[in-house]
Amino acid sequence: MIISELPAYLSSMGGESYKGWIIALFTLSAGLSRPFSGKLADKIGRIPVMIFGAGVCFVVGLSYPLLHFVSGFLFLRFAHGFSAGFTPTGTSAYVADTVPFAQRGEAMGIQSLFGSLGMAAGPALGGWIASIWPLNVLFYAAAFTAIFSILILVRLKETLPKKEPFSLRLFKLDKNEILEKRVLLPSTILFLSVFSFGVVLTLIPDLSSFLGIKNKGLFFAVFTLSSLGIRLIAGRASDRVGRVKVMRVASIVMVLAMIAVAFATSKVMLLGSAVLFGAAVGMYSPTTTAWVVDRSLENYRGRALATMYIFLELGIGLGALVSSWLYNNKAENFQIAFLFSAGVAFLGFLLLMFIKSDQKNSAELVA
Repeated sequence: MIISELPAYLSSMGGESYKGWIIALFTLSAGLSRPFSGKLADKIGRIPVMIFGAGVCFVVGLSYPLLHFVSGFLFLRFAHGFSAGFTPTGTSAYVADTVPFAQRGEAMGIQSLFGSLGMAAGPALGGWIASIWPLNVLFYAAAFTAIFSILILVRLKETLPKKEPFSLRLFKLDKNEILEKRVLLPSTILFLSVFSFGVVLTLIPDLSSFLGIKNKGLFFAVFTLSSLGIRLIAGRASDRVGRVKVMRVASIVMVLAMIAVAFATSKVMLLGSAVLFGAAVGMYSPTTTAWVVDRSLENYRGRALATMYIFLELGIGLGALVSSWLYNNKAENFQIAFLFSAGVAFLGFLLLMFIKSDQKNSAELVA
């Protein structure tokens, strides 16, 4: 709800040179908190972890109007990232707990579908609120939206069989609690896939302007809509034919999407590539999550999903940094940046071609 208004809000405080930190600080704290959220989800329960993340949204949302200066704003962006570091980890683990193995991909497709709907509707609703009322009203509206999710969460039944009482010692991490080695393979594939996402987030606004497209968010709207319908189809397909086969298709579609963007010379061509990009995202998102759950042990499911999200954030962050360096604010470098991204996605496809088996559940891993 608030993300599209934050650059102008920061500029109003004299922080124009810090716009890059709006996403960077949020992503940094989200990544740093993943190992803790994964461990806590496996120890004290999925629901407390989700509630904590939603609670952070509420408190930070109310705090934006209070800390109306650059350093305070940057502190809040860092704090706000803990919501993304906790809630998705608990949510994915909860969903995985409640569905049978044979329908896991379909369930992850439904989860990612609603996540996409929120990501698509949030900025639109936030922009509408900001166009009518003062910006502080938008911050309060975003904060109280988080309350609605908490009201839902407190009515849910915990799915973790054996819970431990909360204690500060749970924040002490051993080296083997940071990453779950059983899911490093699908997490690496995800890293190579979402690298392109970081490139798109960074360069598409400038490319849109270069092609004479006034609405810089049009590409994002098209790819979001394109990804919605295919998520359920991809999730069900991965349940039937396997995660690897669906991921191979997703990787090739991502390669084609990045090549199409690289050679786009008109609005129609760019939006056509957005359809391809959305299809790729819609396929790999639920499939990778289901694949990670397949390969994880039930007792360490939270840690496994936290590992996946760490690789996701690392891929997006590096994609953004590398593409920004390759582009260097020169229009003639658009092709280089997007073709490089296509190459990274193709590496994921090559790796997938060497993987034969992917449907491993907890019992198989224990054996």
